[in-house]
This record gives sequence, C-alpha cells and structure tokens, in this order.
Amino acid sequence: MTDSTTAEQPSEPPPPSTPTSAAAAYHLYPRREPFEHGLLPIPKLIFTDGTQTLSHLKSTLLSSSSNQRVNSETLARVLQIPIGHARLLIETISSVLHDDSDPLVKAYAPDEIDEIGVNVFDLLVVLYIQSYKRLLPKGHKDSAAVADVWPSSSAFDGFLSALSPLQLVRSNSRKFMPSQADEQAHQLSYLQRHIGNILSLLADSTEGEADESLVLSMDKFEHLGFLIYFAEKGSAKIPMSQIAPFFANSDPDMPAAPVPASQVLDWLLENISSTMEYIADRVSQKENGPSTSSDQDVQMGDAAASSLKPSSSAKGPSFIEGISKSSYVKQASDLKGASIKVVNCHESVIYVLAPLNYATVYGCSDATIVIGAVGKAIRVEHCERVHLITAARRICIANCRECLFFLGVNQQPIIVGDNHKLQVAPYNTFYKQLEEHMNQVGVVPNINRWDEPVALGLVDPHDSLSHPAGVSDVQAESAARLDPDHYTDFVIPNWLESEQAGSTKDNPFPLPDAYLASQQKKTKSLGEVKQVLKDTQLEESRKRELSSALHACFKDWLYASGNIRQLYCLQGE
Repeated sequence: MTDSTTAEQPSEPPPPSTPTSAAAAYHLYPRREPFEHGLLPIPKLIFTDGTQTLSHLKSTLLSSSSNQRVNSETLARVLQIPIGHARLLIETISSVLHDDSDPLVKAYAPDEIDEIGVNVFDLLVVLYIQSYKRLLPKGHKDSAAVADVWPSSSAFDGFLSALSPLQLVRSNSRKFMPSQADEQAHQLSYLQRHIGNILSLLADSTEGEADESLVLSMDKFEHLGFLIYFAEKGSAKIPMSQIAPFFANSDPDMPAAPVPASQVLDWLLENISSTMEYIADRVSQKENGPSTSSDQDVQMGDAAASSLKPSSSAKGPSFIEGISKSSYVKQASDLKGASIKVVNCHESVIYVLAPLNYATVYGCSDATIVIGAVGKAIRVEHCERVHLITAARRICIANCRECLFFLGVNQQPIIVGDNHKLQVAPYNTFYKQLEEHMNQVGVVPNINRWDEPVALGLVDPHDSLSHPAGVSDVQAESAARLDPDHYTDFVIPNWLESEQAGSTKDNPFPLPDAYLASQQKKTKSLGEVKQVLKDTQLEESRKRELSSALHACFKDWLYASGNIRQLYCLQGE
C-alpha cells in the first residue's frame, strides 16, 4: 500500500462535518518522511507527558524570538542540550520540511543555518513526534520451523537489533518486514491518538469556555502539512488550507478568520478514520484476491519469477528488492517518484544513477550500492559488509556491521544503534550526469563532512523493543576513517550510464590531501609498471608465466576487495 491509492466516491451524501464533495474524492495520508528520517535517539528530545512540557517550551521559545524562528544557541539553552545536538535537530528538521519555500531548505553552511533558524511551530511538531514508536517487523507464521533450520543468533546478530541482516537473509522475504500499508496504518493510528495534542500546540488561546478557547489560524493550520497531506492516485499533494472546508478558497490578502480547534479536530479525526477504513479494505482485497507481480508486498519467491521488477508509484517510493549475485541499474527515467528503497539485496552491485529526495538501504549484505544524488536524506540500516557510495545532503547509519561508506555529504553523518567496524571515506566515483543531478536536488560539492560522524545512542528509543536499564545512555560505536593507502576510485562502466548528455568528467568533491596523494601515487605506480612491462624483453614462455601470475594476483585482489561484484555487470553484455 502506498500513498497513491484511489479514493472511492461516497454513495451517500456526506455529513455536515465532512469536506465538500470535491474534497471527499481525496484521502488524508501521513507523510512518511518525518517518521522515517525525522526521529533522533536523543533522550532529552523525547517528551512523554503529552503537551505539558511542550506548552511551556512553546511560550519560552516564542518569547525568545521576534519572527517565530530560533537558532541552535536558543534551542540548546531552552532544551538544555549540547549545542551540537541543537544544530543536529535543526538540520534534521530541514531534511524533512514539507514546505520547500522555507529558507532553511536552501541553507548549507552551519553559520547560515544558525542565522535562519527553525520555525517554532515546525519544531514543536517534530519534538512531539519523537514519542513515536516504529512498527516491529512481522514474525514468521512458522517461527519454530525457521528456528529449527536457522539458528537464532550468529557472530553478527546484535541483541539490540530488531532484525539483523543475517536474520533477514534467512527469512528471504520482505513480507516479514512491515509493508507500506502496515506502516501507513500504524502512522495514522498514532496521529489519531495524538492529533488533538498537536493541534493544541499550534493553536492560539482566546478568552472563553475551555473547548472554545483554542483557535487555529490558516497559517498555523498549514503546519499540519508537516505530518499529513491529501491526495488521490496520480495527483499532486493538495495544500492543507485548500482542502479544509473552513479555509478553502480564502483570499491570500484576506485570510479566513481563525476557527475553533475543536472543529478542526473533528474534521481531521473523521478523515483519518475514513482513510484507515479505506486502507483496511484495500489490504483485505489484496490478501483475498490473486497475487500479482505489481504488488509492493509480493514475496521474494514470486518476485524472482517476475524478474524482480521494482514496484513504483507516483507518491510512494520505488523498490529494488531481492537482487542476488547480479548487477542492477536504475536511471532517472526508470523512477516515477523521488524516493527509493533498496531492500534485501545480496552479493550484488546496485546502481541508482538518479536525483532523489530520499533513499533507504535496508537489510543488504556483501553488496556495492551506488546511490546518485540525494537532496534530503538517506538511511542505511541492518546492513553487513556493504560498500555504499553516495552524494547526499545527510546520511543516517543504523545497526550496520563491517560496512564502508564513500561519502560526499553536506551534513555530519549520524550513526545510531548497534554498529561494528564501520569505516568512512571521501566520495570516490562519478557519472556524466552526477553534477546535474546534484544541482537538481541541492547537494553542493564544496562542503563534504564525510569525516565528522556523530555517534548518538546505542539504543533507538523509537523502536518498540524493551531494553536493559541504563543502555539508553550508552553511545553508539562510531566509524573510523579509511586508511588513505586503501582508498581507490570506483569506476562506473560507461554502458551503464544514461544516453542523455552530461558534463561531469571527474569526482566533483575535492579530495583531502592525504587521499589525493595516495591516488596520485597509485596512478604513478601503475604507469611505471605499465612502462616496465612494455620495455621488458622476455621469451614467449616467460611472458605466459608473467601473464598467469598477473591474472592470479588480479583475481585474488578482485575477491579480497569485493570488486568481483562489479563483474556481474558483464553478465548481461
């Protein structure tokens, strides 16, 4: 189930509190981005007393600002957190903002971000949803049989991981991960319980009876767009104020008068309930009807029979899943949306040479994955022995083992959860449309903070697992810098690139001196070896011996470095 569901027209006239018949053709959906990329495992940002503390913070923050925006210094003082965590919070909000016209979206340098600051009401919404708990993966219907075949733990299975990569390999199916429909229903259920509190944080107080003392203006109502939107299949998202009956068609120069928050709450709850019923009906139809290869929740056995076509929709992310011992390429023209999820891919090379807003890499092992340009955020989770190469605004790494990240990132990499033996290195590749894609999504090459990882909590408070007392205060294991002598360029074969023109001819991210020197040394050594071989006069038998020795050494290097995976590209040639 994705955002792109088609709404059914009601067969009976809507009740008075329902939107107009035109608006009723749309359904309310949760924005998945704040729930997938906007949560931080920082205990002091999680408030479990509803609006009691946040209401006080709201008053304090608004009194500290003349334009309803606050910087990291103010946040650090009010929230009593380190200045680094305050900056991280603002950067996180900038990556999941619903309004691209907000000046924070275009800010890159820390000083620029601080000068602009974050809108207080967007901040309050994000702080409130830090209480959200992610949906747990589904259990296998015959867990005893699975346990009998596969042991429940391994050398890499961390006790803090909800689903380790090896366990994911054993299940061999994304069916046991939460489906898009399940996650959507889970997020709607959370909003159904908490939207009243969120409304009270956005509302203004007036004199009168308790229920009528809170009113919501149109501009405050628009902040709900951070969490929800209205749309139908194939349509663009509808601005919140245009779909709401109490603000629809209001003149921008003369905005509609504020309305009671209770009226807005009733309207929202009715729409949330309607969407939840609609999702349940669609899931029921899918489970009872014949399975097709286009279903996003198709099991991997079925997917293999359908050539593992990635599922896409206009609203939800595209999927690349279940690729094993092969090469897989996706260009911008192959993707319908601006988000992608690479799931359960093993011993393969995956190329996504496209401009994206969001990307997720989940449950992959022994793979090389190239993600073109990501303008908002990329999350890598539950992966083992993966080499990831990406140009992105920000990256979050969670619960990974023995992974190497070649990064061109504008913000500090975030590392959370149970990680082991991670390494980071400067970006090391290019393709001819790379700089065009970076410009398109807003990734700049002159800022690369690859070597400034921030390690947060060992435990993710947003999962639904119970953890031993005191573990929440333990810091995650950070990532080490790759030795410059081990740094190598990654060459993307020309035949994999799009036929469209592009101007990129080299790595757009400047290399640090040590890595540049290592690269130049290797290039020089290679030239010298070529010249020696060219000048050496050998008998034919000795030439064959030398050739065999070189091939053997090259083969050993291919396997030892993992670059053998790139040869999968040749299988289809």
